[in-house]
Amino acid sequence: MSTFSALIRGLLLLFFSAITFIAQSQTAAAREEPLRQYIREGLQSNITLQQKHIGLEKATHALKIAGSYFIPAVSFNAGYTHGSGGRAIDLPIGDMLNPVYSTLNQLTETNNFPQVENVKQSFFPQNYYDAHLRTAVPLLNTDLYNNRRLQHDKVLLQEWEVKAYERELVKDIKLAYYNYLSALEAVKIWQSALALVEQNLEVNESLLRNGKGLPAAVLRAQSELEGVKAQLQEAESNIQNAQRYFNFLLNKPQTSAIEVVQNVEEAVGTVPLLLSQTEATVAHREELQIIQAGERLNQTAVQMKQQNWVPKVNAFLDLGAQADNMNYNSQARYYLLGVSLDVPLFSGFRNRYETRQALLDVKASQLSFEQASQQMQMAAAVAQNNLATAYRNYTAAQQRLQAAQGYFKLLERGYKEGTNSLIEFIDARNQLTTSQLQLTLTTYKVLSALAQYERETSAQPINH
Repeated sequence: MSTFSALIRGLLLLFFSAITFIAQSQTAAAREEPLRQYIREGLQSNITLQQKHIGLEKATHALKIAGSYFIPAVSFNAGYTHGSGGRAIDLPIGDMLNPVYSTLNQLTETNNFPQVENVKQSFFPQNYYDAHLRTAVPLLNTDLYNNRRLQHDKVLLQEWEVKAYERELVKDIKLAYYNYLSALEAVKIWQSALALVEQNLEVNESLLRNGKGLPAAVLRAQSELEGVKAQLQEAESNIQNAQRYFNFLLNKPQTSAIEVVQNVEEAVGTVPLLLSQTEATVAHREELQIIQAGERLNQTAVQMKQQNWVPKVNAFLDLGAQADNMNYNSQARYYLLGVSLDVPLFSGFRNRYETRQALLDVKASQLSFEQASQQMQMAAAVAQNNLATAYRNYTAAQQRLQAAQGYFKLLERGYKEGTNSLIEFIDARNQLTTSQLQLTLTTYKVLSALAQYERETSAQPINH
């Protein structure tokens, strides 16, 4: 019985542990969900990205068009011609046949062979029609194969351009979001500072009314109050500007409310592990893939020029009818089958020069890839160093804030007890406000540096 009870307790403990783990996971996901949701919205609604997708769709349709040239093309052609006058040719049929017919009539003693007249035939056909279905198909044409390959590479190029802009957009959304959160925190800090200076002004005015203070102290407190109010107004203006830019990236009304993440320390806490385990690399940068796609385009162009001498063979088949006076019978029906051959022989060395030009384009693409790789590797290393520096500044700002908080408490108590002067109290308050602002600034600088590092290394997958 005790074994059974122990088993039940173990199952219950496992069940509640699982529930606790799921709840914690959902809570952590909920903290990160607003930014992820905004990123998904931006990837779906950003106007520039929509334009990029239109370019991709156009390239896809161009590829389909290039493939359609391999399918036989069928067309219906019809024409009607009637004319009179103009040039004509005399055919002396009567002069040639009438003597013969007269002799035959005499020999047969009949009139079975009538006399005929000479014919004057005009070059214009009269009441003539021709209607047919033409089926044309390429049998050998290297330009079609190379064009399809070109269009395929253009589709890949557009795909990488879309992915590159998506990654840039994700970075911009993150930076704009962090700027907005930083502006919110700055307002809270200045509001807290405003409450302190207002309290300080009340204390000095009370002391002055009771004959224990100085007018200069009241004036100094009023000056501090106005200065903090100005800083608060500027911080509130920064909130509006950050809000407008963030909503602009998401193609939303610029005054739309933005959901706020309350806890960002967890994201900052992942930086040391990221720096210790990840080496800055640019192997997955979409921009490099774009350059490589451009190089493949140039190589295909070279191949197209080099295959210029290959003959082009096409075939066609016409099935139709043609006759005078709109007659249609077995004699009017016809078929016509044909094959054409086109072999370029000489074009003033034009193709040779175009081939050399295309080879230079390939070489330029290779040099561009090498240069871009070096630049991006340098940018990734700089981003990694900036991230490490931002995190060190963040930890230092935490320590400075702790010291400033302790110092302010001591000075505040001493000022109330009369052991410290107003100037010392104001200096301690300024140090506290500055330390709070510095910690907020460095916190979001770490997150911004992290977003920039992810952009430079393409480290994070893009989730739509």
